[in-house]
Amino acid sequence: MAATAGVTRYTAQEMMIVAAARRLRDGERVFVGIGLPNLACNLAKRLHAPGIQMIYEAGVVGARPLRLPLSIGDPTLVTGAQSVCSMFDVFAFYLQRGLVDVGFLGAAQVDRFGNLNSTVIGPYDRPKVRMGGSGGACDIACLARRVFVLMPHQIRRFPERVDFVTSPGYPGGREGRRALGLPDGGPDTVITNLGVLGFDEGGEMVLTSVHPGVSPEDVQANTGWPLKVAPALEVTPEPTDEELRLIREELDPRGLYLRRME
Repeated sequence: MAATAGVTRYTAQEMMIVAAARRLRDGERVFVGIGLPNLACNLAKRLHAPGIQMIYEAGVVGARPLRLPLSIGDPTLVTGAQSVCSMFDVFAFYLQRGLVDVGFLGAAQVDRFGNLNSTVIGPYDRPKVRMGGSGGACDIACLARRVFVLMPHQIRRFPERVDFVTSPGYPGGREGRRALGLPDGGPDTVITNLGVLGFDEGGEMVLTSVHPGVSPEDVQANTGWPLKVAPALEVTPEPTDEELRLIREELDPRGLYLRRME
């Protein structure tokens, strides 16, 4: 939680939602997930980007949910949507045609070049943990014009090299991505509970902003490699009262996604 003048105003999750929402642009087609990305997209739509088109992988395009969807198959996504089609149609005719501007992803691990792992922890043939795998994440990482990653910032989640590349970022740098025949795009922003990170010209992660009350040393202590820091490191602007009101009173009034402050 973050504090101002000794009074707690917002949680780390709310800071992440606001930081992600502010980076979305009006008119963009956004491949939305459930959880924090869903809140970020709906927040942006209510504030500065009313023309966002939200796409859910279950087959809903231009979704206008009347309440918070509990899953990508929640019937509330259908009401008022521009199109309801199959999952194949969404991936084939939107994502693979290059029509998705932003894709939201999360993972168990992300490395210094933005590669994501949601498959195994440890060796693939003898893993410590075997997870759900890619789903549509690899397609999104390869084909969306910009990829936003939202995840907790912990040293076990930020190793220098992921245990398995489920979804490519910039393998070996930006040239490595091009060598694989992937289109321009890739990871654009990593938003965590500690700060915001981007990628330099070589495709390596760079700390660009720390959240209020967080130091660059705090971020480095939770990162598994010597992290680059932007020369003009910023402090993330705090959520406004209106942003917090929308999150708490309109988007998630029952606290289904977010833990409420005590």
